[in-house]
Amino acid sequence: MVALPRAVGRKAAMEMLLTGDLVPAAAARELGLVNRVVPDAGLADAALALARQIAGKSPLTLAIGKEAFYRQAELDLAGAYAYAAEVMTRNMLARDAEEGIDAFLGKRVPVWTGT
Repeated sequence: MVALPRAVGRKAAMEMLLTGDLVPAAAARELGLVNRVVPDAGLADAALALARQIAGKSPLTLAIGKEAFYRQAELDLAGAYAYAAEVMTRNMLARDAEEGIDAFLGKRVPVWTGT
């Protein structure tokens, strides 16, 4: 009940809470409850493709980004922007950022070090 109105808005959350109705996949996508909808037969392939895409990113950058995402959400708007600017600066100074840029420019797959 706490997270739902923050995710979908008060009106949709209230309707869900009071009716208990199941939410069809397309409606869940529209409300932002899920990021994407795939056919049942393609679910495993879609999940693996997403996992592979994420796993191919810098582990350092993923950790920094995940922490920053949750921390900035607790700040007021000005604080969130200030914090995000600090995080982006720190992230750009990492070796993985340099590797990512070099790999992009060299049209090659990056080799992440996590530093």
